[in-house]
Amino acid sequence: MTYQETIDYLFTRLPMFSRIGAAAIKKDLHNTIALCEALDNPYNHFKSIHIAGTNGKGSVSHMLAAILQTAGYKTGLYTSPHLHDFRERIKVNGEMISEQYVIDFTERVQPLIDEIEPSFFEITVAMAFEYFKQQNVDTAVIEVGLGGRLDSTNIITPELSIITNIGWDHMNLLGDSLEKIAYEKAGIIKQEIPVVIGETLPETKQVFEQKANAMQAPLHFAYNEFKVKGKKTINHQLIVDVEEQTTKSYFQYTLDLPGGYQTKNILTVLSSVRQLQEQGWNISEEHLNTALATSKQINGLHGRWEVIHEHPTVVMDVGHNEDGVKQIVAQLNESSYHKLHIVIGMVKDKEIEKVLALLPKDAQYYFTKAHIPRALPETDLQKKASAFNLLGECFDNVNSAISNALKNATKDDLILVCGSVFLVGEVDVNLISN
Repeated sequence: MTYQETIDYLFTRLPMFSRIGAAAIKKDLHNTIALCEALDNPYNHFKSIHIAGTNGKGSVSHMLAAILQTAGYKTGLYTSPHLHDFRERIKVNGEMISEQYVIDFTERVQPLIDEIEPSFFEITVAMAFEYFKQQNVDTAVIEVGLGGRLDSTNIITPELSIITNIGWDHMNLLGDSLEKIAYEKAGIIKQEIPVVIGETLPETKQVFEQKANAMQAPLHFAYNEFKVKGKKTINHQLIVDVEEQTTKSYFQYTLDLPGGYQTKNILTVLSSVRQLQEQGWNISEEHLNTALATSKQINGLHGRWEVIHEHPTVVMDVGHNEDGVKQIVAQLNESSYHKLHIVIGMVKDKEIEKVLALLPKDAQYYFTKAHIPRALPETDLQKKASAFNLLGECFDNVNSAISNALKNATKDDLILVCGSVFLVGEVDVNLISN
């Protein structure tokens, strides 16, 4: 098969969550275990860091990988979903997996695919682990796909487990309470392996404490170890002042991820780095400063309050659930603009009304959709939005919507593209910049 034929095979032959939703989820680890056993359990050949959470795990994963790379460790990075290219999911030192490797691996495991009928995600996890082994990485930063306890990535025993936060998302799969969702995420906590928690709520903190205690896992709450003392945004960079609580030492970091919500993620990252340093990892303050200032550049993270056009300002953000959109609205409240234009598309299985209730009523809306079966038709989204006095026109695709927003906007306006990772992934940045 050619590379494109291979990708088409993976996308259409295998159940894929982004395409069909919950039906793609295999609620056990049997297939992943079988795939990895056939490959001689490649995850045993490198150290790993495991990251779960409702929001922020992508940013934390990319920042930590950048720090480890800057410190001289050959670093694998596994994340999902991708925005533009399947190979974004699997990187080593910021470089995407080769097309030829994707072809060769798929052909190699095709008999096993026919035998056990794995999901798309199960195959990509096995592919990532085998690639990291073949590349002889020192360590790999592994982002959970969904949940934690039954996620395909949860066959590893990492050096460190990280849970960024708990919020309302995927309730049809993870449970209808924050405690149930926290229980699923806490499933990545392993026997005697340190765990860092970024944020907690009263309902979730006790879940983490009980699980960590049962597993004899040292538990660290990032917000108890570091505090943000100030922040400012200059030239699309976030400058954060941080105090370390035990030493009362002050640090200033410049992040190339400018969203204000990164002040929460940076605490998780710093607490995680301290744990790695205590385990003997050679990570200096200079490594931290260099990596955080260039983490987007190093590992190609996109869609986190990403400015893709000036005058008017066009921003993309992949926030798509209640907590993610709360952070977007907080960022809007800190931003300066004349008029706000929001290009939005969502998928059917999200808490759509809860998201719409958070959005500003004085914006002009452009309702659209990603071109996947899970996408909510733009006319349905427009109808739901009208109940919240969010008014605007419908467009068949995101680039048409953005083009219309650009025609309507003045140079001092702000155009925000949000609501779905898949919608952001279909944005043609070159078309906009021209």
